[in-house]
Amino acid sequence: MTFLLAVIVGALYAAGTYLVLRRSIVKVIFGLIFLGHAANLMIFTVGRLTKGVPAFVPEGAEMLTEPFADPLPQALILTSIVIGFGVQAFALVLFKRAYLTLGTEDLDKMRSTDQLPEERL
Repeated sequence: MTFLLAVIVGALYAAGTYLVLRRSIVKVIFGLIFLGHAANLMIFTVGRLTKGVPAFVPEGAEMLTEPFADPLPQALILTSIVIGFGVQAFALVLFKRAYLTLGTEDLDKMRSTDQLPEERL
């Protein structure tokens, strides 16, 4: 299971990096989404995968007994999901505004932000 998640994380990182380096705004946004999901899965994998074993201290014991799932990575992932959604929403609004202002979604054509296209003035 851990090997499968490692392969999936690697594929998501590769796809996200590839898409972020493309010229289209939509592809950049999808690349950011893939990178965020890859980071979340990697943190989840680091926190040990256990099936059906909650991270509770049994009554009468002083500490957890093996195997248990580490709750800290799960809390970090929940926080990361919220922050990632905010960053994705901000990037979407920023790129939409740039598209409306410059009239193109090609990032190579968005070289100059000082001068507006002639038809936009």
